[in-house]
Amino acid sequence: MTSPDREHLKIFTCRAGRHLTEHICEHLDLPVAESETESFPDGELTFKVNEDVRGRDCFVVQSTCEPVNEHLMELLVAIDCLRRASAKRITAVIPYFGYARQDRKDEGRVPITAKLVANLITAAGADRVLCMDLHAAQIQGFFDIPVDHLSATPVFVRYFHDIREQLGDLVLVSPDVGNVKVANSYASLLNADLAIIDKRRESDTEVTSRNLIGSVTDRTVLMVDDMISTAGTICNAAKLVKEEGARDVIVAATHAVMVGLAIQRLTEAPISQVVVTDTIPNGNRLHGLGKKLQSLTVTRLLGDAIYRTHHDMSISALFRRGIGIRR
Repeated sequence: MTSPDREHLKIFTCRAGRHLTEHICEHLDLPVAESETESFPDGELTFKVNEDVRGRDCFVVQSTCEPVNEHLMELLVAIDCLRRASAKRITAVIPYFGYARQDRKDEGRVPITAKLVANLITAAGADRVLCMDLHAAQIQGFFDIPVDHLSATPVFVRYFHDIREQLGDLVLVSPDVGNVKVANSYASLLNADLAIIDKRRESDTEVTSRNLIGSVTDRTVLMVDDMISTAGTICNAAKLVKEEGARDVIVAATHAVMVGLAIQRLTEAPISQVVVTDTIPNGNRLHGLGKKLQSLTVTRLLGDAIYRTHHDMSISALFRRGIGIRR
């Protein structure tokens, strides 16, 4: 990192981004920009910048994970603080974008909250947004500012390439029809076949996997999704492929949301390995998975994207190999 970068590039962190920011700055040979978040007894919070940012290119890292509303508000306050401190450009780095599943009106008299959140981030003063594996790619269009949409695929592919011989006869299984493009990209990159599960959602919390298109008999099944929330979809899919004769089942997801009975379901399901990234602070949340858990880091990918953004370089160059984005 050159000295002009150290002077003009500032990377700030909110509380749900600290675990990533420290490693991003280490990768870029930068200090974490000095700031602090303070909570008041009534639940309000404030964000204070402790160094000069006038005319600087500022990035603020925050995953809007649980508690979603608190972390979202902290991000908005931080952006507003940087804007009022005369930062030249402010980029909101949001590894996990909360409310992404509320991206359309699927029934009458409901909000499109993903669009509302996009409006709030823009109104707070962000000039750009950098996020990773949005639940629906069209959310990029909800913003009236540029959005760089990263994919964790290079991180997963690197890991699975390293253990490719151990996986043997591999088949990528899409846990639902909407994820077929992503699964097909992984199948091409890992030289594997593709199968598809017909998933039906019975309610907000109940999902059933009914039919399998393709063969999994005596093969290692790899299922990749953007997130694991309640784990209902992925565990039902694992049971189905096991019933169809799969030898082993591995699941991978960018965002380890893991709410409700997710840990219990994954522990009890016929799954040998759960591979996730650190877009959400894991802490002790996932310890219940024991030896099934494999956590990968996206800090290098985020760091490279921040560096390229600062130097007005192409972000898409990070993904030259054909990688599908969820549609």
